Amino acid sequence: MKGLNMVALILIIVGGLNWLLFGLFQWDLVGGIFGGMDSPVARIVYVLVGIAAIYALTLLKKVK
Repeated sequence: MKGLNMVALILIIVGGLNWLLFGLFQWDLVGGIFGGMDSPVARIVYVLVGIAAIYALTLLKKVK
């Protein structure tokens, strides 16, 4: 479970950095690395980031 938490954390950080760069410079980090938003690999990364965020909701119980 600790490994899954670490993967989720890394994916959430990537997603947060992506939004930061997009907000400041209108540059998509994931799309830039994997060839644009239409790239299947970029879409998979976006989906994994979203799943990691949903998974992170379950970690809120552990913070209390």
